[in-house]
Amino acid sequence: MFEWFRTDIIAEYMPLFIRGLWTTLALTAIGIFFGTILGLMLGLGKIAYAERGPWRWPLKLLVKTPSQIYISFFRGTPLFVQILLIHFALVPWLIHADTGVLISGDAALYLKREYGALISGALALSLNSAAYIAEIFRAGIQSIDRGQTEAARSLGLNYSQTMRHIIIPQAFRRMLPPLGNEAITLLKDSSLVSAIGLAELAYAARTAAGAYARYWEPYLFISAIYLIITLGMSYVVHRLERKYQST
Repeated sequence: MFEWFRTDIIAEYMPLFIRGLWTTLALTAIGIFFGTILGLMLGLGKIAYAERGPWRWPLKLLVKTPSQIYISFFRGTPLFVQILLIHFALVPWLIHADTGVLISGDAALYLKREYGALISGALALSLNSAAYIAEIFRAGIQSIDRGQTEAARSLGLNYSQTMRHIIIPQAFRRMLPPLGNEAITLLKDSSLVSAIGLAELAYAARTAAGAYARYWEPYLFISAIYLIITLGMSYVVHRLERKYQST
């Protein structure tokens, strides 16, 4: 029945698929971790507001507006273009043997040779996911009744303490479903970094398909892997959602 499906191709390239799976998972974890940290800062920056006083215009010009521009750029341009821009323009500007702004010399040569595509891919996914997570944080925080913020401030809590102890814990329950969806989206979007030569799952499938000129086996195989992972992630998010709803 399944004679058309050549399992020997999958078996031959299994080490490459396994390495690609680990790279895909690592990219997703890095993207979610740094995207969440940066997204929280951007989300808070986008809703930063002072009705009056000396901080009104500095907050608007130095925090709110840059956050809005960042979010608009990364949400309004294709991730594929962002990956190419970061890999071929931003990373060589930051890490270059002669003219690197951040790292230069032998260290830059080593990083570019050994981890160049990984750095670019992880950076692109982190920066992109931060823009979407920022909107999730903004919506979650703004969904909490403003009276709770005013009550916390009247009790003597400053802005940071109010956010950390009162607002964000409540908003987090409402953010769980969209955060889970963003993690799943990021996992699937990580396949785009194969365009810069990073050996993740899509790259492994493309290599196997190119060697045998057969496309069903490798692409169906990685489709099954993606499906299993996304179903697992959906299950974990659903359990977490039920757990927080019951507390």
